[in-house]
Amino acid sequence: MKKFLLLLLLTSSSFILKAQTSSADSVKAAVKLLFTGMKNSDPDMIRNSFADSALLQSIARSREGNTIIRNESIEDFAKQIAAIAKGDADERITFDVIKIDGPLAVVWAPYQFYFKGAFSHCGVDSFQLVKINGVWKIQYLIDTRRRDNCQ
Repeated sequence: MKKFLLLLLLTSSSFILKAQTSSADSVKAAVKLLFTGMKNSDPDMIRNSFADSALLQSIARSREGNTIIRNESIEDFAKQIAAIAKGDADERITFDVIKIDGPLAVVWAPYQFYFKGAFSHCGVDSFQLVKINGVWKIQYLIDTRRRDNCQ
């Protein structure tokens, strides 16, 4: 009986681990879709990465050194990217943390951004994703931006 319970526990753990890995992979794919859209200057791919009510923000510094938050519409962002040449916008991320609870996912992803092949800036992207009709969509994206301490 103990062997059966141990086997049952191990089997259940294996299924749970595979489900979590599969979910994490699908969350990563949703985030990668945004960056593929950016690199390909594809506004439709960018729009399709986001939920209909998504928010896009960046944390910046004013000239006085105060923290400010800049809001940008998904549509304006997609148009900006579409206006540049394919391959010019190259954001390289590292998936640091992915947390999932049912239809909610959080992604913490340090990045380095290159424009026309030259380093521009780095920071962290913080994503909130929601699974809508079986598909992960970015609901909220906020990032930091800096030019130093990018190791």
